[in-house]
Amino acid sequence: MTSIRHNDVVLDAARDCVLDYGVRRTTLTDVARRAGVSRMTIYRRWPDVRSLVGDLMTREWVRVVEELDVRDPVAAVVAGVRALRGHPLLRKIVGADPELLLPYLLQRTGATHEAILAVLEPAVGDRAKARVILLVAQSFLLSGPTMLDAGALDAELTTLLEGYLA
Repeated sequence: MTSIRHNDVVLDAARDCVLDYGVRRTTLTDVARRAGVSRMTIYRRWPDVRSLVGDLMTREWVRVVEELDVRDPVAAVVAGVRALRGHPLLRKIVGADPELLLPYLLQRTGATHEAILAVLEPAVGDRAKARVILLVAQSFLLSGPTMLDAGALDAELTTLLEGYLA
């Protein structure tokens, strides 16, 4: 089995475990069993569940971003926020293990942020604007549902981005 394919099998198993149990109750043994590999195979690549889940989150969120049509950056950002808002893994993490997201909100950018910026910056033509748009989108994704329903969130995000990029 190739390394990339092998990683996907393990990441798929990790996703299934997290969806079933949450991050805190998932063990590398659970993941190994589901993936049909030894624990040592997993430990060679991931020292703990958090690092495995970090790679899983990156894979899942980047897949969403790769499907966006950035010829219309506003529509792409709104569609991306909508897709991530409904993503089962993100919903599970926000509901059961939201502390996993704190480092990416308060301390550092992650691989997903960098992947989004790599797509967004050329689409809007400005690095600073791309970063601001990412911050706004992140806010609408994670905090927005505390303020407005999904339809209103999408409409307001569209209005905000159209004004900002005009």
